[in-house]
Amino acid sequence: MTERRANKLDLEPDTVERDLIKLVLTVVELLRQLMERQAVRRFDTGDLTEDQEERIGLTLMLLEDRMTELRDRYDLRPEDLNLDLGPLGPLLPRQ
Repeated sequence: MTERRANKLDLEPDTVERDLIKLVLTVVELLRQLMERQAVRRFDTGDLTEDQEERIGLTLMLLEDRMTELRDRYDLRPEDLNLDLGPLGPLLPRQ
């Protein structure tokens, strides 16, 4: 019974905003990680100028800082954004 209850959607007015933020931040975190991997690949292959590398690095750092601020504001931990996809495993790689 407890496991079944854990899978239910909580639609209480007090939690809707936090749950929506959690979902949005999960999607943004997934995209941030994909962008970071792409940037590393491009760094490694030498496809970028020094200026481009600096801008990408700064952008990714700022995005990570903003994500941390939003998680803190809504009392979320990084692992709270990692959805369990059942037999497929977690959405995000463990860090």
